[in-house]
Amino acid sequence: MLYAKVVLGLPIEGPFDYLVPPDSENKISPGARVWVNFRNKKEVAYVVGLNSKTKIKKIKEVSAVIDATAVLDEGMLLLTRRLAKYYCCSWGEAIEAALPDELRKGKGTGEISRPGNAGEISPLGNDVFFVQGQERLPVYLREIKEAWAAERSAIVLFTDITEAGKAKKLIETDLGVEVFLAFRKQPKELEVWKKIFQAQKCIVIGTRSSIFSPVNNLGLIIIDQEQDQVYKQEQVPHYHARQVALIRAKICGSKVVLGGLVPSLESFYLTQEGNLKFEIIPPRQAYPLVQVIDSRRLPYPERKSKSIFSKFLSDAIYANLLEKRKTLVFIGRKGFATSAACHNCGVVLKCPRCNINLVFHFDEDRLRCHHCNFEMEVPKICPSCRSGYIKYSGIGTEKVESELARIFPQARIKIINEENKPGSNLDADIFVATSSVIKHRDLSFDLIGVVAIDNSLNRVDFRAGEKTFALLIGLASLASRRMIIQSANSNHHCFQAVVKNDVRVFLKEELKQRKQLNFSPYKHMILIKLRGVSLDKVKKAAQDLFERLSGIKTSSIKLLSLNPGQPAKLRGNFYYQVLMRAADVEKAGKFLRLHLKEGHFSGIIVTVDVDPV
Repeated sequence: MLYAKVVLGLPIEGPFDYLVPPDSENKISPGARVWVNFRNKKEVAYVVGLNSKTKIKKIKEVSAVIDATAVLDEGMLLLTRRLAKYYCCSWGEAIEAALPDELRKGKGTGEISRPGNAGEISPLGNDVFFVQGQERLPVYLREIKEAWAAERSAIVLFTDITEAGKAKKLIETDLGVEVFLAFRKQPKELEVWKKIFQAQKCIVIGTRSSIFSPVNNLGLIIIDQEQDQVYKQEQVPHYHARQVALIRAKICGSKVVLGGLVPSLESFYLTQEGNLKFEIIPPRQAYPLVQVIDSRRLPYPERKSKSIFSKFLSDAIYANLLEKRKTLVFIGRKGFATSAACHNCGVVLKCPRCNINLVFHFDEDRLRCHHCNFEMEVPKICPSCRSGYIKYSGIGTEKVESELARIFPQARIKIINEENKPGSNLDADIFVATSSVIKHRDLSFDLIGVVAIDNSLNRVDFRAGEKTFALLIGLASLASRRMIIQSANSNHHCFQAVVKNDVRVFLKEELKQRKQLNFSPYKHMILIKLRGVSLDKVKKAAQDLFERLSGIKTSSIKLLSLNPGQPAKLRGNFYYQVLMRAADVEKAGKFLRLHLKEGHFSGIIVTVDVDPV
């Protein structure tokens, strides 16, 4: 008798034992997919082990073996197992995060096979490097060539498909080999996956999910802009591609290269521990003059007028126009106004699905939710008190554009967004943009004005300073001569580091504060998220869970707070979250697995987010 230990892509622990039919014993192997009957439903399951014994008396039989060749090798099984432990999800959920949609749904792979042993492969070591600077691609090319010469594969991650596509063309031209572009939901995703699976060595370029590409002989992992939060998965399992890369590199004995204009706090902490080495690339142009204008110390008439632009910034823009130089004005929000409220009763117009302020878009004369696809016409009268005047407040890109047009009627003004990308000729005098402009590395502006940056710095987020600093460094890389920042918090170490062009000034101060507060990277922050369609049920379940966990004595875990989610309602679901801190993430995972089972969460979905961003 042969029994298969299987796990499923469901939020339940396993593995579960199933009897392997005698005629399938020679076909099945660890890492293969099988069809099983689970809770009276036909499900895809993943074999994680085989055994000749079982403790189960009444055992079900494997319905069918899907794969002649296992889709998960020993290294991928180990990676997904460690991933499940780290991110407190089931092993099956971790496996499904690593596979294309078609494989998760049970589609066959056809005739595929792993390549044979290529003989002796040169070791590259498993060092971790950080490449800091703008011209990072030449360094990536150097590392890829070294891996290729050593008969090793490479995985290169970028923040978006556009950047990945550019790098693919460059590497193919330079090396003269085929480079695979792999990302989730792409056309022919399974076909690309099979080509990678069967290659002795290859180069894979893609976004976050490409970290799971089934490459053989992995020798190098590169993550560009590793501090970007797009590398954090929003769905379960809430993995971060950087952490997966570090785990996979240890398993495969691979080198990891992280790159960006500024390292994340987690990466900088590794340098303090001696586990990461720096390579700094000289800048392609001189660092701009950076000035911070304290909006609290402006002359009284300026403060009273509540103008978007200080006179200092307005004068700088005017001088730039006279010299026929290009100006960029940065504002972190889209639209014309970020809030629409009744002037009479004060009711704020909100999204019915997300309970978030609707943003007014002047050009379309519409109110839109930036979290879902809800939009509506601007009401002529208040829907609550029938008053006839809606007041708009807050500023976005359209409001900034309107104000610039009023102050500088002679200037050509253009908003930069995904639908309105600038050409290389920059066919305007003043540009208005959000953070997406940083992705256009080929752009350069003589003057960059930064307004309303305190909205980013003052968010309820312990990473707010880190995100704001990375944003400002990204903007500074686009400024050829001067950058002016308006803030009511001009002495913040974030601004001081940008002015001095010294990344370590910020990182050291931020690490010092994080250590005092016992925040990441010194301890692991964990969010237990509860969501459901009934606010009362979600709130009560969250309160009961918080009280129950608080009553359990443990030295390694500390519960910090119980709060509504951020946002509290999203796409029709209400959210509550329990924040906790842990010294050891795997011990915390065991603790939560044990005690979350005891809860009663009928109609409520509970997920665990380790190291939220």
